Amino acid sequence: MRQYQRGITFIGIVLIGIVVAVAGVVAAQVVPTYLEYQAILKAAQRAAESGNTVGEIRAAFDRARAADYFEAISGRDLEISKVNDRVVVEFAYEKEIHLVGPAYLVMKYQGRTR
Repeated sequence: MRQYQRGITFIGIVLIGIVVAVAGVVAAQVVPTYLEYQAILKAAQRAAESGNTVGEIRAAFDRARAADYFEAISGRDLEISKVNDRVVVEFAYEKEIHLVGPAYLVMKYQGRTR
């Protein structure tokens, strides 16, 4: 009776390792941009709740920006409006992540307070 070998070859392990390593490097660069987006969204929400005028809201956002250490946008980049007597703050921005050579990963973020 003949026995068949099972399992994965060394070359297969190396290829899987390369794919996992590349995915890990990309994820390590994407996760901080998402965490920055979450901080911006929270800062916009707090700013919308704390101020009544456009100037107050932008100033509150800039104070949160300094405290939370994000650089993607500032208070000038916010679009502030009123909807049904509620202040709504909207923003949108892009982050570019350099991969290799001329290749970039572009992350587009946009948010709106409730």
